[in-house]
Amino acid sequence: MDKTTSKIYCEVLVIGAGIAGLMAGRHLHARHKTVTLVDCEERVGGRILTEHIGGGWADTGAQFFTAREPAFQAFVDAWLAEGLIFPWSSGWSDGSTGEPAKESFPRYAAKSGMTALPRHLAQDLNIHKAVTIEHVAIENEGWTAVARSGEIYQSRALILTSPVPQSLALLAAGDVLLADADQAALQKIAYAPGITAVCHVKGQVNLPEPGAIQRPDYRISWIADNQRKGVSPRVTLITLQTNPDYSRLWWLSPDQELQGALRRELQPYLDPKATIEEIYLHRWPYALPTTLHPERTLMAANLPPLAFAGDAFHGPRIEGAALSGLAAAEAILPHL
Repeated sequence: MDKTTSKIYCEVLVIGAGIAGLMAGRHLHARHKTVTLVDCEERVGGRILTEHIGGGWADTGAQFFTAREPAFQAFVDAWLAEGLIFPWSSGWSDGSTGEPAKESFPRYAAKSGMTALPRHLAQDLNIHKAVTIEHVAIENEGWTAVARSGEIYQSRALILTSPVPQSLALLAAGDVLLADADQAALQKIAYAPGITAVCHVKGQVNLPEPGAIQRPDYRISWIADNQRKGVSPRVTLITLQTNPDYSRLWWLSPDQELQGALRRELQPYLDPKATIEEIYLHRWPYALPTTLHPERTLMAANLPPLAFAGDAFHGPRIEGAALSGLAAAEAILPHL
C-alpha cells in the first residue's frame, strides 16, 4: 500500500505525549503558540497507563505521584480542586514488619485510574496518536520529522520527550549531529527496565492499609490492590512491579515461566482459599531513569531550537517529567 503524504506545519513539534510532552504542549499552547504533539501509541500518557483486564481496571504503569516542589504543587492543588486526583496515602508498609505506613509526602492517585491525568492534560491540544516518527532532520533553519505512514511534520522548534536513547536514534537517522558536549551529556543518561504483572484474584488478598506495599530492595518492589485503590471496584486486580535487577534477570524469559515466579511471590498475601485466575504481563524497557541529567532540560547548541525533556532530567517520576516539560517549553519560547 502506498504511503499517504501530507505536510503538517506548526511552530513547535513535540515528540512524545507522556507527562513531559503534555506539560510542554499545554504551556506553549497557553502562550498562543501552534503546537503539535505526536506519539507512537494510540493513547496519551507514556508510562502512565490504566488497562482493562479481566473485567476490571488496573494501573500498570505509574502507581502514584508526589509533589515536593511548589511549582508542581500548584498544579496538584488545581487537580485536587477539580476532583481529578485524591491523596491515597502518606506512605507504605514495607511488607516485612507489618508496621503502619511511614509519614512523608502525600501519595496522590487519580480517581478513575492514573490514565485520567494525561487525558485531562491532553484536552485542547493537537495530538496525533499512533504516529511513528522514523527520523528528524534540519531543514530551512527548522525541523522536519518524517512518519512511517508518510506524514511530514515541519516546525520552527522541536521538543523531544521520548526516552533519550530513542530521541538520539531519531536524530542519528536524520543525520543530525549534536555538539560533542551535548552528545556526551545525553549518552550518560541511563534507564533500568521494569516488569509489571496484574493478577486477577478471586478471594481475599491480605495487604496492609491502604492496600499497597512498597519495598525497593525486594524482588517484587511494589504490590497494590486496584480494588481497594478504587480503580477496579468490581474485580480484584493486584499489580506487582519488579525491581531493576529482577526485571533484567527475567526480561527475556518466556511469559509462562515469569508468571509462575510471580505467582509464587504473591501467594503469601493470599487467603488459603483465594485463587489467581490470570496473570497479565507488561514489560517496560525504560521504566526507571538510573543516571539523570543534572538540569531539567537540555537545549541543544548550534542547532535550530531543540530541547530534550522527560523524567531523566533532574528529577524522576511524574513530578520530574512534568517540571522538565515546563522547562523545555520555557527554553524554547525565546526562539519563537
